[in-house]
Amino acid sequence: MSLIEIIVFLPLLAALAVGLGSPARVTALGTSVVVLLLTLFTAFRFQTDVEGAFQFESSRTLLETSGFPKLSLAFGLDGMSLVLLLLSAIVMVAAMMISPKESEIKGSARLYFVSLLLIAGGAIGAFCSTDLFFLYAFHELALIPTFLMIGIFGHGENRVRTAWTITIFLGVGSLILLVGLIIGISALGGTTFDIASLITAAKTPGTAIAADTQSWVFLLLFIGFGILVSLFPFHSWAAPAYAEAPTPVAMLHAGVLKKFGLYGLIRIALPFAPAGAEKWLNLMLILLLGNILYIGFVTIAQKKLDKMLGYSSVMHMGYAFLGIAAGNQLGLSGAVLLMFAHGISIALLFALSGWMRDQFGTLEFGKLGGIAKSLPKLGLIFGFGVFASIGLPGFANFAAEVEIFFGAFTGAEQAMTWIRWATIGGLWGVVISAVYMLRAYRHIFLGPKPEKLATPADLDWSVRLPLLILLVTLLAVGFVPELLNQYIRPAINGIFLIKAG
Repeated sequence: MSLIEIIVFLPLLAALAVGLGSPARVTALGTSVVVLLLTLFTAFRFQTDVEGAFQFESSRTLLETSGFPKLSLAFGLDGMSLVLLLLSAIVMVAAMMISPKESEIKGSARLYFVSLLLIAGGAIGAFCSTDLFFLYAFHELALIPTFLMIGIFGHGENRVRTAWTITIFLGVGSLILLVGLIIGISALGGTTFDIASLITAAKTPGTAIAADTQSWVFLLLFIGFGILVSLFPFHSWAAPAYAEAPTPVAMLHAGVLKKFGLYGLIRIALPFAPAGAEKWLNLMLILLLGNILYIGFVTIAQKKLDKMLGYSSVMHMGYAFLGIAAGNQLGLSGAVLLMFAHGISIALLFALSGWMRDQFGTLEFGKLGGIAKSLPKLGLIFGFGVFASIGLPGFANFAAEVEIFFGAFTGAEQAMTWIRWATIGGLWGVVISAVYMLRAYRHIFLGPKPEKLATPADLDWSVRLPLLILLVTLLAVGFVPELLNQYIRPAINGIFLIKAG
């Protein structure tokens, strides 16, 4: 068994072990630590001077018959999937450390940790798969326990309705995506699910998808992946789901699993149908401005921290779409870097939000205030999370957003193109995010403290350690973006800028 296969199947085997009676939290946490260590080992061995090729490949043919594409259980990593694997492993460790003790879980602790392991394992499998069938299948595997966790272990009276809402939205998105994939694979010959072979066919004259068909393929993939990413106007499932989900689930879904749609657009939609992407560019620009500006104002209007963070997550996806719309190395590299940065920062903020909900019993701004003096550690780490989210220099989010904005505005044309106007509009999102994040900090930590608000003990090391892991990651990549860009650039070059053969 190869190293990548071990990384992919460890969480799934751990879920099986927990289901059969292994100590739930210890098994889940231990597995996540091993996965992170193996991922770091893989990153150190990764060759950054190889453009486009998958490394650490393994493939096991499962079906090879006439009339059906060749099906293989195949895994491998290029720089983009490696960065998202790192994101998955880091957030997985933090989520398992934040998760409650088995005795504190109302309901089946085994189901709780089996579900967390399946969510993390599904995301890891999707990012590592080089076979399109299993890329799709692993993502669907991660969605099923997400629905269960929100409906069974979630917060609030509406959690069951929210679980059904997210089921319907993401189910429809997955079906639309499936139709687009089937049409795309059939148009490329219908002989294989291997992603590298399909991309090569899409780049080669004579086997590339016809321009008219590309239009429909890209539109279906764009809508399907877009729903999974909470693209405006298909976003209404996201904020309630994150607000009512258990804290580790909100961290894993908003931080990791949500990036699958963006990953799919870069890995599949753009290489399969570049002419279709060009045709629908203006639609993409309009919708991403909906994410940044409209959802930004909706976020300002929120009066609870968890809902505000949920809408903030939706808003920031607009920046990633802008990098994808740019279609050049700088913009696409920034989009991938923002996937990582946003995943870490939103996981940090949801972890803090969940701790405050447990301690104060509320996240309403009107019932909180003035706790900075009595809880300085919480105030400091939350402040860093705020700074990261609004893109302050020194954090990974800033580096990613700068790459996106410069990538979207680049080009030899002196005229103001539509994407340049969209970039100017998107820049106002930086101001909007500063408004709602700083307002939240003021409401919670500054001003008079409500008389009825009991003050708990400050963050202990069991909570501080996972938060510091996330925070140090944001600062390290923020000060030295090349830590990840050295992996991302060759992957982007290999997918888009290097001709086949």
